[in-house]
Amino acid sequence: MTRLLDDEALVRSSVVANCAMNRERSLNGANGYGRELGIDVMAELSTCARTAAPVRWLDVCCGSGRAPAEAAGLLADRGRTTQAEIIGLDLVDQFVSGSRPPLLRLISGSVTEWVPDGRFDLITRVHGLHYVGDKLGVLSRIASWLTGDGLFVANFDARSVRRTDGTPAGRRLTARLRAQGFAYDSARRRISRRGGGEVRLPYRYLGADDQAGPNYTGQPAVDSFYEPLP
Repeated sequence: MTRLLDDEALVRSSVVANCAMNRERSLNGANGYGRELGIDVMAELSTCARTAAPVRWLDVCCGSGRAPAEAAGLLADRGRTTQAEIIGLDLVDQFVSGSRPPLLRLISGSVTEWVPDGRFDLITRVHGLHYVGDKLGVLSRIASWLTGDGLFVANFDARSVRRTDGTPAGRRLTARLRAQGFAYDSARRRISRRGGGEVRLPYRYLGADDQAGPNYTGQPAVDSFYEPLP
């Protein structure tokens, strides 16, 4: 069987360290969030801000925090510093320098361990799931962090979820994800969900393979191995 790493060993992997390729991604443009995730972050925040409570955006695997900082600056320029809160979460504490508007927090931590202090109207993750061990566990956690009509969007390659024999979990996995409230676009390799809730996926996580090789992005990625539960 493939040599599998636990989370502690995976964090030290050179493949996971290579996720620095995403560190300087901008909010907009050819390499921006709109192109990668198919959403306009500022438009989404503006829609959510129509309610009385401040709108909250969590950007997981935010890299240097450039995109959250750009969004925070735009909101501050519009005089909406008290109407929004933006949190960027990344494993590496190497964030953009300079002053930050009060509505922006950049936090170093792991999405598998970090505990938020509330729910979010928008949660994004650009290519970060490619380097996570327990991908299905993270999807379940994130679903519980959404508000009632909050939106989650991320890049996700379903082929990176493997059975014990090394074969992709396939259509049964995507069917179960859809049954639990997720939408999966296999052509664009995006996963999304509208509205928070409890997710139960019948799989037991076994470990991760950091020697899986390049995925559809052309960059080395991590495969995650699971045992289906009855």
